[in-house]
Amino acid sequence: VRARVTAVLRQRRAVADQAGLGARARQENLAGALEVAAGGRALLSGGRVVLVDDLLTTGATLAEAARAVRAAWPTDGGAAALRAAVVAASPSAFEINRN
Repeated sequence: VRARVTAVLRQRRAVADQAGLGARARQENLAGALEVAAGGRALLSGGRVVLVDDLLTTGATLAEAARAVRAAWPTDGGAAALRAAVVAASPSAFEINRN
């Protein structure tokens, strides 16, 4: 499957550090904090979108990213092309194995 990787989202307002916040506080902290960057809307009409987040705790960042992409989708709110999948890995999966 051919894919293009590009940063389409940007912060539209400052957010507090998420460390130490519970699930509800993280959602409230991020609500409305992301938006599609200028020029990003054109990329959304090119097919399916996969959102990738660097860490998985409560999923609040990924949920906010999906909200921002849906809000900017050129047609039907992205219902046909936006899907989410969560892949989790233990911290040891990121360690360098020198065997």
